[in-house]
Amino acid sequence: MKDDALPIVIAMCVRFEGFSAQPYACAAGVATIGHGATRYIDGRAVRLTDPPLTREQAMTLLRASIERQYMPQVITLCPGIDTPARLAAITDFAFNCGTNALRASTLRRRINDGQWDDVPAQLMRWVFAAGKRLRGLERRRAAEAALI
Repeated sequence: MKDDALPIVIAMCVRFEGFSAQPYACAAGVATIGHGATRYIDGRAVRLTDPPLTREQAMTLLRASIERQYMPQVITLCPGIDTPARLAAITDFAFNCGTNALRASTLRRRINDGQWDDVPAQLMRWVFAAGKRLRGLERRRAAEAALI
């Protein structure tokens, strides 16, 4: 299932995160680089003073982050995920919002209770950054919900 979900997650992250060779502060004020990375493969936090990345380096970082961190944590937190599309959607959510947000969410409870009909509405609650409703997050959550 992981192998089938991985290209879907990567495509979603590339689509919604875009690419920035230079570090920048995202809408939530977090230092970010490449395709939405906030940490490097070795765990170091991205800093606004870091050197730029190439597209190839950014893609390597994205893939490694998903394979090593986000997808395994999603599988642990939500063992009831039963299709590659659902795994991709929730992994994209975790990549964007963080696994701590997933851990503490009603979204996770609905997934683990098998209440899949409620999951799209729960996803759509996560469209704010720094207290502001963002159209980009609405589009991303809608794309995730479509995979459920």
